[in-house]
Amino acid sequence: MKVFYDLHIHSCLSPCGDDDMTPNNIVNMAKLKGLDIIALTDHNSCKNCPALVQVAQKAGLDVVPGMELCTSEECHVICLFPTLQAAMEFDAFIESTLPFIMNSTEAFGTQIIMDKDDNITGHFPILLATASSVSIDEVAQRVRSFGGTCFPAHIDRPSFSVISSLGAVPDAGFTAFEISPQGNADELALKYPVIKDKSIIYNSDAHTLSDIREQGPWIELNSPNPGILIKKLDNNKKLYNIF
Repeated sequence: MKVFYDLHIHSCLSPCGDDDMTPNNIVNMAKLKGLDIIALTDHNSCKNCPALVQVAQKAGLDVVPGMELCTSEECHVICLFPTLQAAMEFDAFIESTLPFIMNSTEAFGTQIIMDKDDNITGHFPILLATASSVSIDEVAQRVRSFGGTCFPAHIDRPSFSVISSLGAVPDAGFTAFEISPQGNADELALKYPVIKDKSIIYNSDAHTLSDIREQGPWIELNSPNPGILIKKLDNNKKLYNIF
């Protein structure tokens, strides 16, 4: 079946995420836009995944628990997991790799943790907009050890991408790469051959409700299930029908 996706969405936990990006608002907007499966990928944290998964299950929307990890080189990498348990175990590991810098809400924004009813249950105190100590060379192996898969985010952007940070696209065990909606996959493949035979994914990187993308990119799956999606993304075969 043709499954419409958006695998890069932030909630109000991300310091740059809008406070309206609550679990219920995200799920309802994704449903309104006709999506079949989404991923919650806050910066360096999965702590709003439990609430979003609960809301989505009730609404009949499939959710991949995930994270947008910032590597030690300041490259953003989308990490996706087949189960909530795996995501929260990875969350605990990444929290241990972050520098102990307290968040300043005035400078960086709030980092809100919510429950399934959009009630605020806490604010994460450590700044999430920092680099972890996990390197780009080890992230794919680390994520796979938790049963997940990962891909470098928005590789064509001028900041926090592998190209902007490293000047190249590393061959570090990635089976897919994310390009922004304005990016040109063919031009990038000519310049960086490592992505030529890999799957190219187009996500919204939504920080506001209006950013969540309409139906467009899709992938052929037997079911819009996180485990099935991750297995297909991680099989190292180019998915020609992913967008």
